[in-house]
Amino acid sequence: MSETPSAVTVAAQVRVPRPRFHHVGVQTNDLENSVRWYGDFLGCRRAWSLDKFSELTHSRLPGIRELTEMVLGDVRFHLLGRAGRKSEPTESAVQFQHFCFSVSAPEDLVLLRRRWTELYESGRYTFAIDEQPTDIVTDDDGVQSFYTYDVNGLEFEFTFVPDGQS
Repeated sequence: MSETPSAVTVAAQVRVPRPRFHHVGVQTNDLENSVRWYGDFLGCRRAWSLDKFSELTHSRLPGIRELTEMVLGDVRFHLLGRAGRKSEPTESAVQFQHFCFSVSAPEDLVLLRRRWTELYESGRYTFAIDEQPTDIVTDDDGVQSFYTYDVNGLEFEFTFVPDGQS
């Protein structure tokens, strides 16, 4: 009598790809405003830009004019300069709900929040959502966070997670 292999045995014999995070695509109506913002606020550097695209890209992103990659450590933002209408804050126009960055010390949250306010008050940027960052809050586990928007109206969370928590 032959034994039927279990699902676990079969799965162990099949190579399963393990995708890794590569980039976040951020669509914007004002590419240079976004490039300046990501550089000034997060310290991203411009890695490269494109202004010629494949038929596939044009079919997926009608009206695309330029793509610029901004890099912060291992995080890449693909800023997509694309013609389009301005979104209303009440609409669900963003491509993701929020993106979260962790920091290594609670003081970093204070510094980031202060930096956001300084750049906002400089008048050098146009914001799709005219809203200040939230207060820094601490949950029952000691995790501290605040939320804010980038110049395109995409929500970002900045968080400090104490040692031993994920």
